[in-house]
Amino acid sequence: MTTSHQGAVLTAEDVAFIRRTLIACSQVLTCAQGHGDRHTREVIADATLAAHGNHTGLAYYANLAIDHLDFAQPAGSGRKAG
Repeated sequence: MTTSHQGAVLTAEDVAFIRRTLIACSQVLTCAQGHGDRHTREVIADATLAAHGNHTGLAYYANLAIDHLDFAQPAGSGRKAG
């Protein structure tokens, strides 16, 4: 297990699994936000606030995480991401 300050090397299969899971989460959140009742939207907003300190939306952060996976520097490239 790594801490937030350590790098991690993931296999291509790991990245694909995480990416598929994030895409599914984003789709569910977007659908729930658009078609759910008021309580559902409030739960999503509360979860976003708890996780990220704002109301941008969990689907946004799931998509941002996908971008991080898609545009991550290759392991051993010698360049630091960020």
